[in-house]
Amino acid sequence: MTVGDLGEAALIALIRSQVPSAPRWVTTGIGDDAAVVAPMRGTLDVITTDTQVEGVHFERALLSPSDIGHRTLAVNLSDLAAMGATPRVAVLSLVLPPSLATADLEAMIEGLLSLATAHDVALVGGNITRTSGPLVLGVTAIGAVRRRRILTRDGGRPGDELWVTGTLGSAAAGLTWLQQQQAGHAPADQEPRQGIQSYRRPTPRVRIGALLGRNRVARAGIDLSDGLADGLHQLGQASGLGALIHGSAVPMAPETVAWFAHRQQHPLEAAMTGGDDYELLIAVPRSHRRRLAAIQRLSHGVPLTRIGELTKTLDLVVRTETGDLPVPAGYQHFQDTVSSPA
Repeated sequence: MTVGDLGEAALIALIRSQVPSAPRWVTTGIGDDAAVVAPMRGTLDVITTDTQVEGVHFERALLSPSDIGHRTLAVNLSDLAAMGATPRVAVLSLVLPPSLATADLEAMIEGLLSLATAHDVALVGGNITRTSGPLVLGVTAIGAVRRRRILTRDGGRPGDELWVTGTLGSAAAGLTWLQQQQAGHAPADQEPRQGIQSYRRPTPRVRIGALLGRNRVARAGIDLSDGLADGLHQLGQASGLGALIHGSAVPMAPETVAWFAHRQQHPLEAAMTGGDDYELLIAVPRSHRRRLAAIQRLSHGVPLTRIGELTKTLDLVVRTETGDLPVPAGYQHFQDTVSSPA
C-alpha cells in the first residue's frame, strides 16, 4: 500500500496513532489548525527549522526509512543544542510522492519519534502534501533557554579556546563507504562501522548543549552538521575574529583515520570539510576550564577536545607539521552536489 492509496485524512490518522500522549503543557496538539503550548516559566523560546530533501541531503538507497526520520529531527535538535536550549516541541512537514510505501512512512515517523522520546520532545502538529518530485521532510523545533544563558555565534573574544564535542570525520567516512557499496566497489574488509552508524543515526549533543548554556561556560557556539571548516568560518565571521587550529588536536576516531589514509586522502582534510557529524564547536574563556571539566563529567562520556583559539587577526589558519594552511571553505548550498551535509 502507498500513501497515494490512503489520502491525507487517513495519513494524518495513521501518524497520530503513532504519536504518544502529549505532556500537560501541550494544551492543544495534533488535530487542530495549530498547536497551543504553555511556555516554560522564565525562559525564552528558541526556534529552528530544517528541511531534508531526497537527492540533496540523503539518498533512500543509503538509509533506512527509520534513519531518515531520525536524521530529520536530529539536525534540528543539534541547532538547539548549539544555542544552549532544551528542546520541547516539534512540528513536522511532509511532502510525499504518492508512490511512497505506507510502511516506509510509518518507519520514518517511528525513527523521528524514537529520538523525540529520548529527549522529551513532543510532536504537536504539522502538514502533509503531495509532490511529483522528491521526498521532503521538514521540522520546526522549539526549545527553551533562560535569557542570559543563550549561546550565539557572535560572542567569541580573542584568546577564547575552541573546543569540539565528540570526534569528526566519521560520518564522512561512513557516507563514502555507503556510496561505494551502492556503486558495487566498497571494500568489505574496510567497512567503517562506526562511521556508517554516525552517518545513519547522528547523535545531537542535546544534554551537553543545555549544560553549556545553563552554566554559562561558553561565550559562543555553533553546530557542525555542515563541517568544522564551515563552523569556523561562520563563528569567526559572526564574532569578527580569526582562529588558529592545531591540526594534530582535531579529534578523529582511529577507524576514520585508517579509512581515509587507506584512500590516500588526508584524514584532517576529511575532518575539516566532511559534514553530518552533528557535533558542537564552542568558544570558552581560559578561566572557565574548570567549569568545562565539570560539564564533561556530566555529559555521559562525550569527549571534549581543545583544538585551538580565537585570534584578533581575521585569518583562519590550520597549523600542521608541514606548515600553516588556510582553513578550507565549508559546505555551501547551491555550490555543492548530492548527498551534501544537512
